[in-house]
Amino acid sequence: MSETYINPLETRYSSKQMLGFFGAKNRTVLWRKLWLALAQSQKELGLDISDKQLKQMQDNIENINFEAIAKKEKEVRHDVMAHVHGFGAVAPLSAPIIHLGATSCFVTDNADLLIYKSALELVLDKLLLLLSKLKNFALKHKNLPCLGFTHFQAAQLTTVGKRATLWMQDLTMDYEVIKGLLDNYKLRGVKGATGTQGSFMSLFGGNEEKVKKLEKLVCKKMDVEKFFDVTGQTYPRKFDYLILSALSGLAQSAHKFGADMRLLMHKGEMDEPFEKSQIGSSAMAYKRNPMRSERICSLARFIMSLPINAAETAANQWFERTLDDSANRRIVLPQSFLAVDAILNLYINIADGMSINEKVIEKDILEQLPFMVTEDILMECVKLGGDRQELHERIRVHSMESIKAVKDGKNNDLIARIKGDEVFIKIKDNLDNFISPKNYIGRAAQQTEEFIKNCIDSLLKNAKDLEKYQEEIKV
Repeated sequence: MSETYINPLETRYSSKQMLGFFGAKNRTVLWRKLWLALAQSQKELGLDISDKQLKQMQDNIENINFEAIAKKEKEVRHDVMAHVHGFGAVAPLSAPIIHLGATSCFVTDNADLLIYKSALELVLDKLLLLLSKLKNFALKHKNLPCLGFTHFQAAQLTTVGKRATLWMQDLTMDYEVIKGLLDNYKLRGVKGATGTQGSFMSLFGGNEEKVKKLEKLVCKKMDVEKFFDVTGQTYPRKFDYLILSALSGLAQSAHKFGADMRLLMHKGEMDEPFEKSQIGSSAMAYKRNPMRSERICSLARFIMSLPINAAETAANQWFERTLDDSANRRIVLPQSFLAVDAILNLYINIADGMSINEKVIEKDILEQLPFMVTEDILMECVKLGGDRQELHERIRVHSMESIKAVKDGKNNDLIARIKGDEVFIKIKDNLDNFISPKNYIGRAAQQTEEFIKNCIDSLLKNAKDLEKYQEEIKV
């Protein structure tokens, strides 16, 4: 037990893999790989860098003395220079050429972008796993009628499976946004202190072609061949806003699902997973609180608040750069990914173990369906020669009495009342057919099948080994 604060995203919520992306070791390794890629490319273009120097860098990429680096940073008050010295200490032959011509943002910004790329790819894979779980659920329950709700008031019927497609459709939009970011992903590149590549022009004696080729070589070695055409000292901070907007969109979709689940659990129609020894309340032993869904909504609220922060940062980058983005970004970007990862872990867990209480759903339908079918009854009676206005009035009177009975805790007896009214004698024997729920679900089942075929199957077609991303919920 720590005596000091530890971020709960680390201890309670996010996965080991996502945490690893933002860990000090991964970041430091990426910095060193970038320095190596820079030195290798500079040698290829004619600078006096030896194979021994490159080999020593390569051999010591993961030989990191964090204690010595921290001590050096305390002395020089500069994190990148402390790491330059730390790398040089374990690769002394290479010390003279590490960070040659570069500015701090060569490693910090390019490494950040590589970390975010890995994190976005993990989010995308977990999103596909989630869609596969929801697909199975939707197909299984595509024909199961349930009450639809508008304004959280009973409306026309839908099906449990069709409702799941609404959750899935939101997620497909999130998938498209994140996939679009990844398909057009860029590094900062090799730009120098203010983005002019002036230092590299000096290194290569004014040879523009070599400077241009240097940037391409370095980015290719880091497996991202695209780079921003122009930058100041940093990559455009507007890109952080685009990332956070995408994560916020995913959080919005998850919150919608979480809120729906909480309401459905309140009604007793559905349940999220609840383990054998799980405790719902420290005081009320009988309770089954929607803990997982509530946690989704809680974390989503945090993520949805972050894009405005990135917008402020982007808007306040003076000229080629100002450093008031640094401390902010160290907090906002990692925590946004950790929280999204936690949400996806929870959402996948719920989607894989949601239970349906069909008797409760049926009871809820039977309380409301008689009111919903009255127009059909009215039309059928008119077809058989009845007076529309008289029939309407009789239905209104019976409906008011039935509503009163329901509010008194009794069953909805509207159909029984109509059966006992001589005005409706011509359809008395056919009235039970009017309250068959499957007659009132429209194309819900077909829509579910079509949506999955047209929108989901194509996304999942090439997705493999997704189950490895399913995380155990820590608490």
